Amino acid sequence: MSVVSEQFSSTSRHPLAKGGLHRLLAVGAGQSIDLQTFYDHVRAVAGLLPSAQHAVNLCEDRYRFLVAFCAVALRGQVNLLPPSRAHAVVADVQQRYPQTYCVADEALEHLPTGSFVLPAVLPRLGGEIPQLSDAQLVAIGFTSGSTGTPSANSKTWGSFLRSTEQNLQALQGLWGDAQPSLVATVPSQHMYGMEMAVLLPMLAPATLQAGRPFFPQDVVLALEEVAAPRVLVTTPVHLKALVESGVSLPPLAGIVTATAPLPQALAAAAEQAFATEVREMFGSTETCIFARRRTALETAWTLLPGVRLEPQPDGTRVHADHLVAPVVLADLVELLPDDRFVLRGRRADLLEIAGKRASLGDLTRKLQAVPGVVDAVVVQLAPEPGHAVGRIAALVVAPEREEADILRELRELMDPVFLPRPLRKVVALPRNETGKLPRDAVVALLHH
Repeated sequence: MSVVSEQFSSTSRHPLAKGGLHRLLAVGAGQSIDLQTFYDHVRAVAGLLPSAQHAVNLCEDRYRFLVAFCAVALRGQVNLLPPSRAHAVVADVQQRYPQTYCVADEALEHLPTGSFVLPAVLPRLGGEIPQLSDAQLVAIGFTSGSTGTPSANSKTWGSFLRSTEQNLQALQGLWGDAQPSLVATVPSQHMYGMEMAVLLPMLAPATLQAGRPFFPQDVVLALEEVAAPRVLVTTPVHLKALVESGVSLPPLAGIVTATAPLPQALAAAAEQAFATEVREMFGSTETCIFARRRTALETAWTLLPGVRLEPQPDGTRVHADHLVAPVVLADLVELLPDDRFVLRGRRADLLEIAGKRASLGDLTRKLQAVPGVVDAVVVQLAPEPGHAVGRIAALVVAPEREEADILRELRELMDPVFLPRPLRKVVALPRNETGKLPRDAVVALLHH
């Protein structure tokens, strides 16, 4: 049986990974996996997959995700990458697409009927180096839902190749000519995780640590398992936990972060604590990464090669070599010389009440700065019947503070028309695996 789809007309084809057959691709669970073994695994798994059009990739082990992702693509199928592995989210993604099954690396609870579970010991099958066409649709990623319903975004193999080349140019200065080892705390299904911890290992080339460390000590053990130069791929939420834990990390060539704004003070604290450079990446599921900055030292972003921004009244149009067509984001930017820009918030975050203006982002930062507040978010609710403007509301994690005391201090920091009512204390904010806050989860807690 031929496992390579012939449905794509592009004549430009590329191997799944860069490097010789003995190049080290992944390390984990006491195993070291070279490209030859990886190709053997991909060919064998591709031959076992069900016949379908789409596969929801739920694998958590990063190497097994990589094998499943490439095997699905080699069959001419499309990887669906849900914003979370929650049962309702996976069911929603399956309902959107015909002929869909789930692929997982272990027999999880609530796996839908007809799911394919990777064998405990991956089979091997020899053959030619697997290749994919530039034009082949290999993945559909979904936004996090932080601003509403998750939207779908299609990615071809060619667009991934071009965006990865840009990311490599943005990061290679951290490790020079050596082959770096990547340890990541972000899920592979998230587009940032896909770019940094799936595509970079294959195409940079780099070596992948196959686990998914979560707690600070897990990160230490994962970094100790790989060779220098080491790069930690993480999020502001994880970085904050690492800094506050006081752990000592093995020498790092750099820390890469994305998914949420990184406070400059946290970036500086991380650089000092771990004696390395923290490089923040800017992008989206729609665009992939397109800018970077060293947040501890600068507030402006630098565009990656081949990227151009065009401010719009309601956001910013992104032009890039890896995008089939320009993409409009809700972010408002101010362009600077030398391919740099600064963020000015989002149109949807801007508030105007009683002739006064503010932004949800700025109000959230002020609430987070109140002593005793561990975490917080400010949102605007939908207008109630008969009202033109929705109320401002907030969730706050502050174990040692009372709601009334927090509001009293907030009154000194912002105009009273923007004071959040209600302001509700919770044990924890409903952050997803990348630290983002799905709006529906925030609203549900406020109405609870």
